[in-house]
Parts: sequence; structure tokens; C-alpha cells
Amino acid sequence: MTTYLSERAKNGLKGRLHVPGDKSISHRCLLLAAKADGTSTIRGLSEGHDVAHTLDAIEAFGAEVDRFATGAIRVRGGSPSEPQTVIDVGNSGTGIRLLSGWAAGVDGVTVLVGDKSIARRPMDRVAEPLRQMGARIDGREGGRFPPLVVRGGSLHGIEYRVPVPSAQVKGAVLLAGISADGATTVLEDATTRIHTEELLAQCGADISVSPGRVTVRRSVLSPLDIDVPGDPSQAAFWIVAACVTPGSDLTVERVYTGVARAGFLEVLRRMGADIQVTDEDPANSTSTIRARYSPLTSTRVDGTEVPTLIDEIPVLAVAAALADGETVFADASELKVKESDRIASTVAALSSIGGTAEPRDDGLVVWGSGGKPLAGGAVDAAGDHRIAMAMAVAGMASASRVSIEGWDSVMTSYPDFEQDQRRCA
Repeated sequence: MTTYLSERAKNGLKGRLHVPGDKSISHRCLLLAAKADGTSTIRGLSEGHDVAHTLDAIEAFGAEVDRFATGAIRVRGGSPSEPQTVIDVGNSGTGIRLLSGWAAGVDGVTVLVGDKSIARRPMDRVAEPLRQMGARIDGREGGRFPPLVVRGGSLHGIEYRVPVPSAQVKGAVLLAGISADGATTVLEDATTRIHTEELLAQCGADISVSPGRVTVRRSVLSPLDIDVPGDPSQAAFWIVAACVTPGSDLTVERVYTGVARAGFLEVLRRMGADIQVTDEDPANSTSTIRARYSPLTSTRVDGTEVPTLIDEIPVLAVAAALADGETVFADASELKVKESDRIASTVAALSSIGGTAEPRDDGLVVWGSGGKPLAGGAVDAAGDHRIAMAMAVAGMASASRVSIEGWDSVMTSYPDFEQDQRRCA
């Protein structure tokens, strides 16, 4: 495990940044391109290890991939075939869940494995609807945990209500649905990320969308030609950093701000953050976000708001630790089954650097310092990239540097984080 030292940004964060391509969109682009009839061109793909594993996966299923020095790739898809090797998703929970649904539509056997974190991620939420569709899913504890064995083909459509809000589960079922006989309908009580629906429509799939309801039918997909927008979950680190670091005036360009992805901006606004959203491009759901330092106050985050910012809670907790008052994050028990138990790891990390936080069954409570810098110190990122980067943000606004053990986890999603920090600090 590697260690990273995050230093106080004495003069604030300045300039303009482009964050990596959206990770969630990148996974889905690759999977749809591999099934599309023709050659897809994808620019701005996330360069983290998570998406690299999905790229390797589609090649194992027979897709042909050309990589260019510009970072663009071309994917010649068509009819995926049974892979001749085990598919390793690394640390990617999105990857293994989406691939489960995607592989359910491929005749043959697919074996999906990952690292120690993946071995603890619950998979029954995906296995259950896929079994209802006719796939055979095996794994540890009856398919509850990876490694998974997916025996696909001969699927039929179902109507399925997602019991816990999850874009990954919705996406897995819809990806299976494009290879199934009859209609496949997913119902959800709280709106989650709509990337799968957007990209299926862009590929010409037979899909209909209404509030709380998505239906797909067996489809021949057209190839994609797409520029992946900037990842809002990565942008959130810089926006929070600018909000809590005196002297900051930072702009993040071409960030995806579509449905169920920009909830963190509303939370920061409630806290009093000085944020401007400009250059809005409705056709591509992107915006430019400018953030400047401002004193923050506490808030409450719960209910249907949580699915729109679940990945941003660790860095929002950093903002709360520097705000005035008590901030509550509730209805967020899903945090327990991420790359780490993010309730426990966020509380432990904040406590290690002088913050005051306490876990709850479904979230956490953070008591703010009233704008006073945190003390700094050493933290363990618990092998979780979002905890590591959230603590790097804390370091930019702390009285002393923050030493982060387990920094190598950041390679899964944002390999250039250190470079970007040096550029704007």
C-alpha cells in the first residue's frame, strides 16, 4: 500500500480543471459498444483501473478494440461469445454487476472475479432478477457473493421492482433485457442514475421510459459515437476543496449534471457554498461549475436525495466537518457495502485528523469546526478510493498535512488526482 501526503493549499485552489470521463457512463459505453452492430468510437473514457478491467472484459468476449494516442478508442462489436478465460473486474462493483446482466444475454458460461473488496460486495440483488429471467447464477453463499458463475442465454422478460434504489441493478436487468424474449420492465421508487436508459436510447434500442418505469425489448444496437462527459463524483472533490479552502476560486469544466448525479451541488448550496453553474448544455447534460471559498453551515441529507449523491457523501462529510453546526447523513445504509464500509471508514478517517463524527445505523453525524482548520494527521483509506481522495481534500484545508495510507486505491478511478492537485494548489 502506498502513502500520499496532502498539504495545505496556503493560497487556495485556483484555475480550471477537466476531471476524468464519467466512470459509470464509461462502463456502459463499453458494454453497449461490444454488443452493437458496427464500430463505435468513444472519446474521453475514464482512465482508471475499474474501466480498464471492463475494457479487457469485452475483448475477452470477442470485441475488437483499437486504442489511439489521443485517448479515443474504437470498438467493433456484434455477437459476443463465451469467454475463454475468467473475467477479472478488479475493484469495480459497477463492473461486476453490469457484467452479470450483460453476460446473462451471452450463450455459455462466464466466470466473474475481483479483489478482496469485490468478494464482500452483495450480488444477490442482481442474481435474483437475472434468475427470474432464466439465467443461472452461482456464487458463494448461493450467489450472494463473488466469484460468480453466469450461465446465460435463453432469457425471457420480466417486470421487476428494485427493492433498494440501485442504478447498477437497474442497469444489469436492462442490459439482460435487450437479449430477452418479450418485454423487460424495471420499476423503481426513487430515481437513480439514468445512464443505461440514455445510452440504450442513443444506440437505437427498443426502450420506453416514464417516471419510475423503464421497459426494453430485444434489440439490435447501433454503434456509439460519444464524448464521455466529466465525472461529477470526481468533480465533487475539487468543488468541496474550493468551498472549504480559503482563497479558492476554481472552475471545473464539462461536468455531467444530468438526472440523479448533481445532488451534491444542492447540498453544498444549502450549506451556503458559493457555487455558479454555467455553460449548461442540455443535449449532453453537461455544465461548467465554479466554486469559491465561503463559510458553510450544517444541513441534513436523507430520503430520496441520497441516491443522487451516495458516492459524494465521504467528501460532503469533509465539508460538514469544517462547517458550523451538526450535519446528519441518514437513509444511507448502502454506504456499508461500498469498497469499504463508508460509514465506519469516513468516521474513522475524520476522527484521525481532528474531526468529530459518529456512526449511525443508516449513516453518520458530523459536528463541524465552525470553519477552523482540522488538525491533520495520519489516516487509513481502508482501500477505498473515495475515502482517500476525501482525506486529500481535508488535507488541503487542514492546519497540518494529512498522510493517507492506501493511496494506491485512487488508481481505480482517478490516476491523475495528484497531478491535478499540484496544478491548482
